Amino acid sequence: MSLKDYKEIRSWIYRNARPLELAIWQYYFENGSKEAVLSALAFYQNEDGGFGHALEPDSWNPASSPYTILQAINILKSIDFNDKQHPIMQGIFKFLQSNAFCSDNGWYFNIPSNDDYAHAPWWTYNMEENAFEGIGVTAGLVSFIFINADKNSEIFNKALSLSEVIIGKLSSADKYGEMGIGGYCELLDAIEKTGLSSHFDYKILVENVKKLVYDSIERDTSKWVYYTRRPSDYICCPESIYYKGNEDIVTTELEYLIDTRPQNGVWNITWSWFENNEKYSKEFSISENWWKAITAIKKVNLLKNFNRLDEF
Repeated sequence: MSLKDYKEIRSWIYRNARPLELAIWQYYFENGSKEAVLSALAFYQNEDGGFGHALEPDSWNPASSPYTILQAINILKSIDFNDKQHPIMQGIFKFLQSNAFCSDNGWYFNIPSNDDYAHAPWWTYNMEENAFEGIGVTAGLVSFIFINADKNSEIFNKALSLSEVIIGKLSSADKYGEMGIGGYCELLDAIEKTGLSSHFDYKILVENVKKLVYDSIERDTSKWVYYTRRPSDYICCPESIYYKGNEDIVTTELEYLIDTRPQNGVWNITWSWFENNEKYSKEFSISENWWKAITAIKKVNLLKNFNRLDEF
């Protein structure tokens, strides 16, 4: 990507992004501070320690939900922040230890109060969907606990038990939900980093998840204008264990991103609120712009990680 293209994206971000995404952009590309990201993120945190308030732009519920907490965790991870004594981190543990919206099978994907606020249809409360959509949420939250909690703590033991439940579904589930495969990727990374590999049949798990990743990537690029799985959903850098065997399709995506960016703007999102578009038309138009900023940062960072940005 040329420096001119990069500057056009930068200008769009400065004109359109929320303060949070602007701080993340500055952290990634302009030597911005972690403190600025934390300061912006704190406004989305509730007294119960969880997060809401449309941190996840497709759900305008101000109440805390497991998925929205995972969104906050992913932001913390993206800036390499793991100060366990920080109020944001303490709040996250407070919520997770409360067992809110958590069953013996894991945390819920959607919660009842979502229905009271503007939202995309997949955030409508549905316990049947939670049975499989919750896999990815649970995997992500378990990964956070493995890396950040005391191994002798109650929450760590709970996470270990839940990890066994969702790993068991690898061989029994027929669907893993919207973010299940990505959740397994996160979980395997956390297991390896925390020395828990011996607790599981780790090599077999890695091979199984690698196959899931490979099989889920849409390789017909004509379908990428729609909501499909691209390599970047799992592979963010050449060091990824999922990169080998997917090198060609990753290169294709990098070139696709450069070729398909609208002039003077950023990439369009590939989804809408579908049957909720008319009911929440104003909210979706705002959400769409927030998402365009979030996804633009992800895409530019991907290009940077693969040395496809001029001047970087």
